[in-house]
Amino acid sequence: MKRLVVTADDFGASFEINEAVERAHREGILTAASLMVGEPAAADAVERARRMPDLGVGLHVALTNARAVLPISRVGELVDGRGRFDARLVRAGVRYFASRRARAQLRDEIAAQFDAFAATGLPLDHVDAHNHMHVHPTLFSMILEVGRAHGMKAMRVPFEPFRLSAAGIGNAIAIGPWAALMRARLRRAGILVNDAVFGLNDTGRLDEGRVLDIVARLPDGVSELYVHPATANTGYARSEEFDALLSPRVREAIVRRGIALVTFGAAGE
Repeated sequence: MKRLVVTADDFGASFEINEAVERAHREGILTAASLMVGEPAAADAVERARRMPDLGVGLHVALTNARAVLPISRVGELVDGRGRFDARLVRAGVRYFASRRARAQLRDEIAAQFDAFAATGLPLDHVDAHNHMHVHPTLFSMILEVGRAHGMKAMRVPFEPFRLSAAGIGNAIAIGPWAALMRARLRRAGILVNDAVFGLNDTGRLDEGRVLDIVARLPDGVSELYVHPATANTGYARSEEFDALLSPRVREAIVRRGIALVTFGAAGE
C-alpha cells in the first residue's frame, strides 16, 4: 500500500507561508506542516492550525538560520546579537560538535522548542529540523532524547531514493550511510520513520511537473513529500510549489494510483 504524507516546512516563518499551508490543506493535497515555534508568524500559524484539526502539525526544530526561543543570555554560544542562529550550516555544525558550552546550550534550546510546541496545545504529529540539521550526529542524539521525553512518535529521515543526477549522487554520498543509521536507531526506539522522502533533490523547484513525476514513481510504504509553499515567493518558499499542491492533475494522479494521503499519526495506526 502506498501512503503519502505531504508536509509543508517552515510553518510560522511568514504569513505568506501560513496562508499557503491553510489553503493547500483545505483545497489541495497538503496533510501536514512543520512549525517553527520561534519565528515571527508562529502565533498566526498556531491559530490557523487550531481551525484545521486534520492537519498533522509537527515541530520543525530550528538551530540554523532562525531565531532562538531562549533569550540571548542563555544561548550566547549559538546566536548573534539579534538572537539568530548561524545561517552557515557547516560552520554551525562544527561548533555544535566541538564546543561543550555550545552543546549544553543546544540541549536547553531544543527542550525549549519542544516546550513551546507543547504550550500550543496542538498534538505533536512528527518532528524534523530546519535545513535537515537533525542529520548532525550531535543534534540527532539530543533531539531523539528530548523528543522521546516530550512524546515524539515520528521523525523524518531525509534521504531520497537514488536518482542519477548531481543532487542525487551528492545526497547519496553525503547522507546515505548516516540516514540508514538514523532509521535503525529510531525504529529501535519505537519512533515511526518514513520509508522514503521526496523533495530533497528539488527543494524550491517542486512545480506541478516534478510532483507528478514523484507521484508516478512513489514506492510502497510510507513516503513523505516535503514542500515549501507560499502565496508569494519568499526565500525558497515558492508560489509554484503552492500551485502544485492545488493542482487538479496532481490530485487526479494520486487518486488514480490508489495513493492514500495521510499524516504521520495516521500512517502509524
